[in-house]
Amino acid sequence: MNAQNSKKQRAFDFFARHPVFTHEEFLSVRAAGDRRNPHTANNLLAHHLAAGRLVRVRRGLFATVPPGADASAVVVDPYLLATKLAEDAVLAYHAALQFQGKAYSVSSRFAYLTRHRARRFRHREAEFVPVQLPVPLRKRSDMGGGIREQRHAGGLVRVTTLERTLVDVLDAPEHGGGWEEIWRSLESVEFFDLDAVIGYALQLDSALTVARVGFFLEQHRESLMVEDRHLESLRAHAPAQPRYLDPQRESGKLVSRWNLVVPERVLARAWAEVA
Repeated sequence: MNAQNSKKQRAFDFFARHPVFTHEEFLSVRAAGDRRNPHTANNLLAHHLAAGRLVRVRRGLFATVPPGADASAVVVDPYLLATKLAEDAVLAYHAALQFQGKAYSVSSRFAYLTRHRARRFRHREAEFVPVQLPVPLRKRSDMGGGIREQRHAGGLVRVTTLERTLVDVLDAPEHGGGWEEIWRSLESVEFFDLDAVIGYALQLDSALTVARVGFFLEQHRESLMVEDRHLESLRAHAPAQPRYLDPQRESGKLVSRWNLVVPERVLARAWAEVA
């Protein structure tokens, strides 16, 4: 194989292993492979873009086009795309539930966690929403833990675990799709590592979040095999004064054990009556 064909084959091999990739990733692999000027790699990208083998999703971000597909109509996997929107991007909230097959409803809105400030981004029908990591976690090298990598669609997706996702959607319900969607989605999960749930909830240093998590676990005590020790470890960090479950301060009934004002529809899970 001559040098030119060898270069082409290395590029094809890279595209096969990276269905979605950044400009920096391509440059780093090319530099390690032939130590040539970055202009060579840029020219190679331009060549494959012109040939319809790649699409530019946005500046510095590319996706491969399957053989025989039309580059103008190719649909980029949203989970892979979300993971590439920041160097530390992690699929989270409702998008994490959806990725793991636990979302009650399908959404085209994909939230991801990052330490960095970023703007919302649309690609075709999908909207990608950056959420800055909660302040207590920003200096943590592991971003608070509860993150895993999973093979998907030929690439890797970074996604929060179900345990972390439970806490995250209760901490920021605006990214969970509303209380009915949150409850129905979480209720489809048969098992949680409750020690992991509680450990992560306490890291957020939010009495309101602790109360929301405690209330949810207590309401599902039997199905999730919640023990007294789980609830007591949370109750010790619950609010000293009554707080609203809902960010919009929706009225409801005070659940004194958690100092939490819970809307009647959530207390009764009223949506289940019409399911």
